[in-house]
Amino acid sequence: MEHRGQLELLLLASLATAPAHGYGLIERLRDRSGGAFDYPEGTIYPGLHKLEAGGLVSSRWQNAGPRRRRVYALTRRGRSELARERTSWHAFVRAVEAVTR
Repeated sequence: MEHRGQLELLLLASLATAPAHGYGLIERLRDRSGGAFDYPEGTIYPGLHKLEAGGLVSSRWQNAGPRRRRVYALTRRGRSELARERTSWHAFVRAVEAVTR
């Protein structure tokens, strides 16, 4: 059993709570993980673009004060994929725990 795409899973899970722009997702991941996930913009944006190309997230431009920001949100397909990935991830964690005890 192998698990790939942890960044994509983290992005989908973070977007499940509310839509966000890229920097907001960086902060959300950092805050929710207690600082363990402190990704640079150069990692987050390609991940978001990949998810959008796959139809798992959608984006729209939003004016936020003096700046325009691209805000990302889960699609229906993204919510389904998140549910599948969560199940797969939890099975992976249980298997690793069983081996490393």
